Amino acid sequence: MNEAVEQAHRDGLLGAASLMVAGDAAADAVRRARRLPRLRVGLHLVLVEGAAVLPPTEIPDIVDAQGRFGSDQVRRGFSYALSLAARRQIAREIAAQFAAFSGTGLKLDHANAHKHMHLHPTVGRLLIDVGRAHGLCAVRVPAEPPSVLRACGTGVGIGGRALHAWTRLLRRQARRAGMVVNDHAFGVAWSGHMTAERLILLAAHLPDGVSEIYCHPARRRDAVLESLMPDYEPAAELAALTDPAVAAALQQAGAVLTSYGALALTRRAAPP
Repeated sequence: MNEAVEQAHRDGLLGAASLMVAGDAAADAVRRARRLPRLRVGLHLVLVEGAAVLPPTEIPDIVDAQGRFGSDQVRRGFSYALSLAARRQIAREIAAQFAAFSGTGLKLDHANAHKHMHLHPTVGRLLIDVGRAHGLCAVRVPAEPPSVLRACGTGVGIGGRALHAWTRLLRRQARRAGMVVNDHAFGVAWSGHMTAERLILLAAHLPDGVSEIYCHPARRRDAVLESLMPDYEPAAELAALTDPAVAAALQQAGAVLTSYGALALTRRAAPP
């Protein structure tokens, strides 16, 4: 995946990436990012289905004995809301993940969360509050507009509409804290299947405002990808990010490539 991020940035459209600081290949990702001064890097906060930074003895209520968060996202959501011990421990773990990112020496461009866990009100608030102390100025809001998906020929059920409505809470939290947020995000309904065909179709229907299009590219599959994302098409997503036809479709649509960091600078430079 790190190889794909580097290739998609050097030879394609990719302008930003998000780092899991406790990931097995995090050190490799940091080395690559240091060679790519124009690549914007943010924190991909992990509180579900992944490794923690803190040892399990410090956060026993939220990780297993190996220091990993489980995949039971719904149960965790209730625990993070109802358990004081869990809330205290996720606050410490969030702080540890931001501190680990700071330790890389990379400039923090943005933050989001694995499986969009920051849509949980407690997690969203802590991500913003803790992140601000580490220079955080932008947060991804995974608000994928159902109207655009319908225009692209993809039906949206009640779950998709409910998720889009629920993102308003995170947007309010972030804006109250003075954070930059995107207007729209694409990659939720088609997660793992952001092929060139779909990106070209999406380009023709992009709404006004700031849209983040996110992908999960990889050069090849391995045992970990097979177990966690068995139906994803990571090589096809890498091909889409480096496909000149995709770049041409976005240009024809009038899209201008930007970054959260650039948007934050523009906001600070704007007259009061």
